[in-house]
Amino acid sequence: MDVIEARARFQGLRKRDGLVAPAELDEIWAALATVRPEEILGAWKGGEFRTGHPLNGALEKAGWYGKTFTSVHDAKPLICRDATGALYSNRELGKGEAGLWTVEFRGEATATMIYDGQPVLDHFKRVDATTLMGIMNVKGVPAEGPFFYFFLELAPEAPPEDPRRGPEAGEGS
Repeated sequence: MDVIEARARFQGLRKRDGLVAPAELDEIWAALATVRPEEILGAWKGGEFRTGHPLNGALEKAGWYGKTFTSVHDAKPLICRDATGALYSNRELGKGEAGLWTVEFRGEATATMIYDGQPVLDHFKRVDATTLMGIMNVKGVPAEGPFFYFFLELAPEAPPEDPRRGPEAGEGS
């Protein structure tokens, strides 16, 4: 599968009402480009693929909005909405925050968020200029999974000085 087909299949699976087979997501993942931590800085709105994973639906119940990568050393994995609708970093649920590193996963080095207070790694690959695919990997999970699959889109709340908001955002993709 080439990256154009992977992008089209990714968008189709995002719209699917029913369950998505992890094998379909793994095929897409394999075709996508890796990213470096500094390439994904900014505010991101998140969503999940329903695969039957035990976490499916749990983040929504917690008010999960997405993730914010302020710098490679300052990543906020669980940006949630409070009762008033305001965004905040849910450090209690995340057991702290996180940092971004380049980590090898499935034979490729790609941007990975490593949580500070729990053995969780979120690996990222680029779908397009404004979309990332993520796979959550937890210590003790076998190499074949089950993994939690999710996606991130540049958030509308991203600060205007975010360099990816300008015309250069689509270059190189």
